[in-house]
Amino acid sequence: MTLSIFDVFIKYYPLFLKGLVGTLKYAAIAVFFGSILGSLISLLNIAKNTVLNTIGNVYVTVLRGTPLLVQMYIAYYFLPMAIPALNALNKETCVIISLILNSSAYVAEIIRGGISSVDIGQMEAARSLGMSYRHAMVKVILPQAIRAILPSLANEYIAMIKETSLAGTFMLYELMYTRTLLANKYLIWQPLFIIAFIYLVVTVFLSMLVKLLEKRLAVSERA
Repeated sequence: MTLSIFDVFIKYYPLFLKGLVGTLKYAAIAVFFGSILGSLISLLNIAKNTVLNTIGNVYVTVLRGTPLLVQMYIAYYFLPMAIPALNALNKETCVIISLILNSSAYVAEIIRGGISSVDIGQMEAARSLGMSYRHAMVKVILPQAIRAILPSLANEYIAMIKETSLAGTFMLYELMYTRTLLANKYLIWQPLFIIAFIYLVVTVFLSMLVKLLEKRLAVSERA
């Protein structure tokens, strides 16, 4: 007898719930640490030093221009071979590193765009008041840029939630991995629809929160 989608969900919902927790955890880790690293990379992208600027641009171009799954395979198989000290890392850590690096490249572009969106007159006014470039960037430019990039960072988290589905390829416990577990019970198509629905609910809910954030920021800017 073939179980319906509803029956499969009711019977195995603890597996799906555990997978959802794993998905949200991996996405949060990737975006949090990716934001820290991406902030540093964005400073390279806007640096006046040609060498630093080139390094930042190459970093972003390579990570944004190659598939995340390929990056995961490189982090999982190649890095421990190239750097023997990394052999001590478990498979979860290797995959998380690839997620962080990938997210950092997108965050770097988001931050660079946010900084570029601030009127250049703000920097000129700050410098005319005697502020150093670094001081003006920290005290004047970045606070305005952060307000502009918050919705984009939230959207990056939503995108990363979907990207973490690739982690199941390496047997990390997230939503897509539940399909592998249930395939052993000869449940092939039902889990896919359940997983798709869970992803849809989560991303729609978070998208609504992002729109609410955008509205509040717009109101505060007008005020």
